Amino acid sequence: MIKKPEELIKKWLDAVNAGDVNTVLGFYNEKAVLIPTFSNRILGKPAQIKEYFDRLAGREGLSVALHDKTLVSQPSGEDIYALSGIYCWRFMLDAEMLSFEARFTYLLDISQERPILHHHSSEIPRML
Repeated sequence: MIKKPEELIKKWLDAVNAGDVNTVLGFYNEKAVLIPTFSNRILGKPAQIKEYFDRLAGREGLSVALHDKTLVSQPSGEDIYALSGIYCWRFMLDAEMLSFEARFTYLLDISQERPILHHHSSEIPRML
């Protein structure tokens, strides 16, 4: 069981980097909503979230790293937290290693065995 919201992001990153889709999925509540980095769809069913992470895990060289100083944890009630920050996705595409900076927000209920209620991630747009 996750005791602090910061533990969740560490374990989530470790699972993604290991290509361990089942562990990643285990963090998402059965009613979770995922607005993913690399899709234009809102995913609200466990099968949709699984399909997304299966496809992502199939990317050669996949990794994601947190920019440590960007992590912000905001309590929103007993056991409810918003966790936000910036991470960098990397994977091979057409024989080239690409990097994608993205911002993320999780809504967590750490009293739940599967604490992620909502996860939104989007590429950081270029500045005007």
